[in-house]
Amino acid sequence: MTTPPTTVPTTGPTTCQGHSTVVFDESLADYDFGPTHPMAPIRVDLTMRLADELGVLDHLKVVEAPMGTPEQLLTIHDESYIEAVIKACRSGESDLAHGLGTEDDPVFAHIHDASAHIVGASIEACRQVYSGESLHSANIMGGLHHAMRGRAAGFCIYNDVAAGIQWLLDQGVKKVAYVDVDVHHGDGVERAFWNDPRVLTVSIHETGQLLFPGTGFAEEIGGPEAEGTAVNVALPPGTADHGWLRAFHAVVPDLVREFQPEILVTQQGCDSHTDDPLADLALSVDGQRAAYVALHELAHEVCAGKWVAFGGGGYAVVDVVPRAWTHLLALVSGNPLEPTLDVPGGWREHVQTRLGRVAPLRMTDGREPAYRDWGSGYDPGTWLDRQVHATRTAVFPLHGLDPMP
Repeated sequence: MTTPPTTVPTTGPTTCQGHSTVVFDESLADYDFGPTHPMAPIRVDLTMRLADELGVLDHLKVVEAPMGTPEQLLTIHDESYIEAVIKACRSGESDLAHGLGTEDDPVFAHIHDASAHIVGASIEACRQVYSGESLHSANIMGGLHHAMRGRAAGFCIYNDVAAGIQWLLDQGVKKVAYVDVDVHHGDGVERAFWNDPRVLTVSIHETGQLLFPGTGFAEEIGGPEAEGTAVNVALPPGTADHGWLRAFHAVVPDLVREFQPEILVTQQGCDSHTDDPLADLALSVDGQRAAYVALHELAHEVCAGKWVAFGGGGYAVVDVVPRAWTHLLALVSGNPLEPTLDVPGGWREHVQTRLGRVAPLRMTDGREPAYRDWGSGYDPGTWLDRQVHATRTAVFPLHGLDPMP
């Protein structure tokens, strides 16, 4: 007998009891590696324009992004590394020992200030939620999850996500859960809290056997004082909506519920889409939206709605990123958009005029985000199920959970 697929709800809670914000100002686009680099800041401009035309910003207060302070940077980066970034900013010269001046992370004018500004924006999003001024807050320019304590990596100079989480801990938050759905392993955030039992880091990504940064396997479970708080699900290439959602729901909700965080922090890199040029998963906008819905629901279930959402990767800058992150912002606002909505004509004309590109017609890819629940059993003959089972086996017992279906 075949178990019928589970259909993912298309909306979050109908009412969010609290204000919601997006931390944004146009100068955040100064984080710009140049016209040929995949991390094109126009993707954020297009997202905010689309969100505005669809009325999403009518339900979100736009908060200005402060500059990250030296003290805030030092909570997550070595002083020598910060000095190296400042020196590279002034000289324009590479510093390969610190990962500066590589193909991924070229040096550009104002690299320090632009990177520190994103840190400040992400800490402000965390402050909004911690203070109770906002129930949900987002910084879609954030999500630079690869930066390490002493070096740049993977388009990331400073790790704004880790800085935001550390700020929450410094305010006295006892537990934070971080869920990263970017196609690349969230290695920098994981490493920052590798031995800190107060932070649960969960990353669902394409396997490091084939994709940068080459890490993020099931056996990577955290340091000796925090075993089980680093969780990695390494997915095979070609994984589409049904497989990705099966893996997510087999791992994330149970762990987050058991961990009982005060605040949920998430990174929504949308480079898992089938059209993304830098990776090999096969999600649709509909599948990505289903992940955002699930995270929103989880924040309400476990954290009284306290949710901080960041952007991240995403290099299909017209066809994917603006639609995916507009759906994200709509959920942050507490007023989700119907997937079948038409993309506004004014926005499509703007894309045509500015970029000479034909924009998508609708906010959907026409997919039905459904999956087979893990509780119905797993198939050791499939790569996906073997990876999910390996993750559950490695970490579930450390949380007192049964790894078997």
